[in-house]
Amino acid sequence: MDILTDISSSVQKGDQDSIQAQVQTALDEGLAPFEILNNGLIAGMDVVGEKFKNKEIFIPNVLIAARAMNKAMEVLKPLLVETGAKPAGKYVIGTVLGDHHDIGKNLVRMMLQGKGFEVVDLGINVTPQRFVEAITEDTDIVGMSALLSTTRPLMKDTIDAIEAAGLRDRVKVMVGGGAITEAYANEIGADGYGSDAILSAELALKLVGQKGEV
Repeated sequence: MDILTDISSSVQKGDQDSIQAQVQTALDEGLAPFEILNNGLIAGMDVVGEKFKNKEIFIPNVLIAARAMNKAMEVLKPLLVETGAKPAGKYVIGTVLGDHHDIGKNLVRMMLQGKGFEVVDLGINVTPQRFVEAITEDTDIVGMSALLSTTRPLMKDTIDAIEAAGLRDRVKVMVGGGAITEAYANEIGADGYGSDAILSAELALKLVGQKGEV
């Protein structure tokens, strides 16, 4: 179990130089890829998320930790695919049409990956139709970000487009960003509102669980 503690610590410190070798050591010791993911990488990101929530660390620290985890996943992901391990869920994310801001979106993406989600990042300036086209049979959640108040109506347009395509019952919709409030999320019929990256990732896990109960 010591190697898992080491991996968790490297994630927390953002140690990209050591983490791949540590993951390989864990594999050589016979640990299953899924165990390394859950008890090493995700455990480390959970600590990072809790510290961020408590304002003990800040966005740059979270980004560094996420990059270390992504480095580790370069080793682990092919093995997870081979073993048939399933992600926590599939999440399509993007910044809505007319909005070119992506720092918040990118942070949410990293935290989702830190929770074990497969994330499809559509980037910035994403049209409602592009969101619709990205929804596949295994998509669980569609997440939209908007920093500008002038672009937030595109969230409602996107939800309407998903509805018109007959896909609304199949996916949960989350919204967030500087221009968004929980009241606005409720007004446009979203399933959830993420006030920050940590809470967004936690809410995504809850929504996937709710979907599984339907």
